[in-house]
Amino acid sequence: MPSASKLLVTLFTLAASFVAAVQNIDVRGSEFVNNVTSDRFQIIGVAYQPGGSAGFNPGSGVDPLSNGTLCLRDAALMQRLGVNTIRVYNLDPSVNHDMCASIFNSVGIYLLLDVNSPLPNDSLNPGDLTGSYNSAYLNRIFGVVEAFKNYPNLLGFFSGNEVMQKIGEGSTVPPYVRAVTRDLKNYIANHSPRKIPVGYSAADVRDILPDSFAYLSCDIDGQSSDMSRIDFFGLNSYSWCGDLTFQESSYDQLIQIFSNTTIPIFFSEYGCNDVQPRQFFEVPAVYGAEMTGVMSGGIIYEYSQEPNDFGLVDLYANGTAALLVDYDSLQRRYNELDIERLQSGNASAIALQSPECSSSLIMGGGFAKSFEIPSIPSGGQPLIDNGIENPNIGKLVPVTETAVPMDVYGSNGGLLRDLAIRPLPQDQSNIPNGQDTTGSTSASPSGSTSDSPSGTSSAGGMPTSTSDVGQLAI
Repeated sequence: MPSASKLLVTLFTLAASFVAAVQNIDVRGSEFVNNVTSDRFQIIGVAYQPGGSAGFNPGSGVDPLSNGTLCLRDAALMQRLGVNTIRVYNLDPSVNHDMCASIFNSVGIYLLLDVNSPLPNDSLNPGDLTGSYNSAYLNRIFGVVEAFKNYPNLLGFFSGNEVMQKIGEGSTVPPYVRAVTRDLKNYIANHSPRKIPVGYSAADVRDILPDSFAYLSCDIDGQSSDMSRIDFFGLNSYSWCGDLTFQESSYDQLIQIFSNTTIPIFFSEYGCNDVQPRQFFEVPAVYGAEMTGVMSGGIIYEYSQEPNDFGLVDLYANGTAALLVDYDSLQRRYNELDIERLQSGNASAIALQSPECSSSLIMGGGFAKSFEIPSIPSGGQPLIDNGIENPNIGKLVPVTETAVPMDVYGSNGGLLRDLAIRPLPQDQSNIPNGQDTTGSTSASPSGSTSDSPSGTSSAGGMPTSTSDVGQLAI
């Protein structure tokens, strides 16, 4: 007769072998909402770009969502952590993402994706807006749409990230951000089976932040169908460092800036590391009553340890990983959240309509006040009408493996036991579950070095060659 533990593993494996889909998340007024349960969706997320932007190498066949075994490892750790969303910055639309997207789907983790990349011609260039906004660029970002549009756990796309970083750029860049947003939404309307939200991720430059938000979130001519209006607004903010108060961190100022929002707003990056180790004192505030009436959660920067020292997990070239103390601290903060309160919607918030665009919305003297949006560049309209050539279209696939095959170590050096993903029923997103990962480790064998991660941390732990990918693939 099989043991209870073996039976449990078998049940999980059988459950995972089905292609169950999470419910889509919609934008309704100023909230994200589950389209089946109507529960409010608060983003509890982490940024996920192993290797950083420097590690992005199109043509290698590798990006953060291309290797199923590595995604299985990371999804298991994120599920324990309690996150429901990851943000991925740089993706190759030509590679296969099916297994990674399906793994994250199975554990109720949604994807927020940037359509741009740091490579030349893959994003708007503030110094050459007319030159960088061309049909080749549109072909690239439409390729990202094709690659991910069929995954039910796709939460949305960012049409731009910190394209405006100084006052002078506020006079020229905003119309182009609206143009890219328009083009993405029109392409999605023509070629996606469902509506997918498109938003913008802004730098926390207070001199232009209020005007950036006002300019991008209004309806031109008062038309609620305006395709150039963003569906959500993300803010990359690191103003809360260490043990501060709501006022000392200037979070009170952010709430004042966004108090009249008609679209969802959230931290698309947060988690200052000036004071280490990070204790994440800001997390209770982000999900507290003062913030959640206006904002919809946030994304901690970042999952993997990189040279900038923001990581929660050390990733190694051989596939092993080790939790850092920041992971434990963040897990404890998440475990304290009142999930039932966070999921409670607000009837008035979901009924809000965006204001009509007007120069009166703009307060800064040097910020754009014209809402004349650039026309689509030559060659762009046929792409929107007919679709790009030979798109790589993703789809959910069965997840037949749940156990993580490589060793993962706790912050105390002990080996994590029985690390695996736990597939969720199809209408559920992942939530903090009260687990304490530090308590699920076994002590490292004394005098042994074989149980320690070998080598030094690679560029975010991504395999260094396509042969490494093959060795780790499911």
